[in-house]
Amino acid sequence: MHRIEDYALIGDEQTAALVGADGSVDWLCLPRFDSGACFARLLGDEDNGHWRIAPLGAERYTRRAYRRDTLVLDTEWETDEGAVRVTDLMPQRDRAPDLVRIVEGVRGEVTVRSTLRLRFDYGSVVPWMRRADGHRVAVAGPDSAWLRSVPEVPTWGEDLGTHSEFTVGPGERVAFVLTWHPSHEPRPPLVDPYSSLRHSIADWRAWASRCRYTGPHRDAVVRSLITLKALTYSPTGGIVAAPTTSLPEEPGGVRNWDYRFCWLRDSTLTLSALLAAGYQEEAEAWRDWLLRAVAGDPADLQIMYGLAGERRLPESELPWLSGFGGATPVRVGNDAVNQLQLDVYGEVVDSLALARRSGLPPRPDVWALQTVLLDFLRTAWRQPDEGLWEVRGGRRHFVHSKVMVWVAADRAVGLLEESPDLGGDLDGWRALRDEVHRDVCEKGYDKERNTFTQSYGSRELDAALLLIPRVGFLPPDDPRVLGTIDAIRAELGQDGFVRRYTPDAAPVDGLPGEEGTFLVCSFWLADALHMAGRTDQARELFERLLGLANDVGLLAEEYDAVGGRLLGNFPQAFSHIGLVNTALALFGGEKAEEAE
Repeated sequence: MHRIEDYALIGDEQTAALVGADGSVDWLCLPRFDSGACFARLLGDEDNGHWRIAPLGAERYTRRAYRRDTLVLDTEWETDEGAVRVTDLMPQRDRAPDLVRIVEGVRGEVTVRSTLRLRFDYGSVVPWMRRADGHRVAVAGPDSAWLRSVPEVPTWGEDLGTHSEFTVGPGERVAFVLTWHPSHEPRPPLVDPYSSLRHSIADWRAWASRCRYTGPHRDAVVRSLITLKALTYSPTGGIVAAPTTSLPEEPGGVRNWDYRFCWLRDSTLTLSALLAAGYQEEAEAWRDWLLRAVAGDPADLQIMYGLAGERRLPESELPWLSGFGGATPVRVGNDAVNQLQLDVYGEVVDSLALARRSGLPPRPDVWALQTVLLDFLRTAWRQPDEGLWEVRGGRRHFVHSKVMVWVAADRAVGLLEESPDLGGDLDGWRALRDEVHRDVCEKGYDKERNTFTQSYGSRELDAALLLIPRVGFLPPDDPRVLGTIDAIRAELGQDGFVRRYTPDAAPVDGLPGEEGTFLVCSFWLADALHMAGRTDQARELFERLLGLANDVGLLAEEYDAVGGRLLGNFPQAFSHIGLVNTALALFGGEKAEEAE
C-alpha cells in the first residue's frame, strides 16, 4: 500500500495531480482544485481512476527528482533491459488543463506500458470512450478528456481502461497529453508537449530566481515556495490549504477532512513568508483575494472560503470510496465553514496592517474594513468560539482566539498612531486592547504550572500558545512565555515534535482517536525557542523537521512519530509556510556558504 510520502506534486496553478512511487497519477481534480476528481485511486482503488506509465513488470521507481527550481518531475526506472525516464508536468494553461507525460529511453531497449482509467466525479462515473482524429476521447456528463501521443502509439481498450505498450531506446521519446474540457465545447487547441516542457522549465526557474533568501537550506526554502505557488489558484490569488481531501490524520481513523479551500488563519503567516522571500506580486494577489472574500457584514466573516471567495462549502461523504488505507469517511466540502473562530478577525486585521507596512499598493476601503471589524469585536470578543483547530466538541473561551482579538486591536492602534489622518476610535481601541490583555492573563494563565492554557479554566495546553511572543502579546523572555514553551514541550511533545493539543483530544474536538504531531506547530516551537534565546535548540529542531520531508521535499500536515510516516492532507501549505518563516527567522541574515 502507498504511503503519503510516496507521492510527488505537479500542477498548473489551477489544479494539481499526485504522482505515486509506481508511476501512477492517483489524484487529479479537473478543472479546479475543488472539482470532482477524475483520478481517485488515492482514496480508493484502481477502478476509481488512475493513469500509470512504467516499464513492463516494474513496481517502484529507482529514483526521482524535480528538475532544479521547477515543478517538473523526472522519474527514472532501472530494469534488466535498460533504463527509462518519465517526465511529468502540467503546463500553465492557456485555456484547458493539460497533463503531459514524456517517456524517454536512457539505456537499452525498454518496453513501457501505459494504463489509463478515467473515472469522473471522484471515481464514480465511467465515461464513454471513442476514437476521433487519432485521439481517444472520453465523455461523461459535463466532462470530456482527450488522450493523444506524439508520436502516435497504438492503444486498445480493456477492463474499462485505455492501454498502450511500446519500446524506447536511448534518446527515443514518446509524449502523452491528456486534455480536459467541458463536454459541450469543442476540443481546445493542441499543445506541443516538448515545447510545453521547455517553457515550463524556463518559467519556473525564472520565478524561483526571485527568491531573496540566500541562507542555509535554500533548496528546501525554494521547494516550499514553489509548492505554495503550485497551491495558488492563479485566476484569483487564493491559496488552498492542500490539493487533497480526506488523507487521514490518524491511520484508519475518521479524522479525514477536505482541505481544497482557502483559510483565513493562514493569511498573516502566508503574507509574511511571501513578502520576506521577495514575492510581492503573489503577496498582493493573496491580499486582494482576502479583501474580496471577507467583504460584507463582519458578523458573517467565515474561517475559510472557496478559490474565488465562495461561501457555501457544504460537507458530504462519498461512500463508494474506501479511503486512504481504509480511513473513512471520505469527505468533500467542509462544515467547519459555519464555525465561529474569533482569531480570524485578528488575522485579517494583522494581514492588512502587514500589507500596508510592507508597501503593498494601497486599496480603497481597507481601513474602513478594519474599523468595522474592530467595532464588531468590541462585544463579540467575549463569546466562546470553536478556536483555530475547528474543534467539533463545543465552543470554549480559547486563549489563542482572545490573543488574536488583542492583535486586531493592537494593530489598529499602531496604524492609527502612525497615521492619525486615517481617523478612528484610538482611545476605544486602546481600552479594548488593554481589557483583552488583562482578561487573558487573569483567566487563561495557570499560575501553579506557569503556563497559559488552551481555554479559560482548563488544564489542557495548545500549541497555538507558542505564537504569543511572535504576535507581540508578551515579550519572548517573559517568564510566562518561557513557562508555556517548557510546558508545551513536556506535555505536547512527542519525539521532539509537537501535537496541537492534549493527546486525549476527544473532550475538546469531539472526535474519537488521536492524531500525529502537527508540523506547523513544531515550526512554531522552533520560532519560539529562537525568540527566547535558545537558538541552538531551535536550529536542531528545524534540521529534524527538514528530515521529515519526502524524497522530493514535500511535507504533509502531520507526522506519525511512532509509525515514522506522514499523515494528513498533502502537500500542506501551512507546513511549508512554517518552513519558510522559520528558515528566514533562523538564517535570514546568513549566506549559505558561511553556515557550512
